[in-house]
Amino acid sequence: MAGLKGWRELPLGGVVLGGTARELNKTGSWRAERPIWYVEKCIHCLQCWLHCPDNSILVQGGKMTGIDYEHCKGCGVCAAICPKDAIAMVPERSGECARP
Repeated sequence: MAGLKGWRELPLGGVVLGGTARELNKTGSWRAERPIWYVEKCIHCLQCWLHCPDNSILVQGGKMTGIDYEHCKGCGVCAAICPKDAIAMVPERSGECARP
């Protein structure tokens, strides 16, 4: 038990930071669904970026620029949170492509 942290060493609130897929492995190969971004509907509110647990929403200059499919697990949080339906989930093997 010498290797366990004491309660004072634990992070406040047990916060788990997002973006862990980037640090570990590429995880996009096992998802069942993937997000498709419809740029013409996007208002760049970045709610998808804020809520993505894997840091898979690509942003540059304060605007969404795409989706990192190598690290996206297909959880659908981005599509669920989008106020303009600019992201939709499709079956991984549907053949529909991302729309930059």
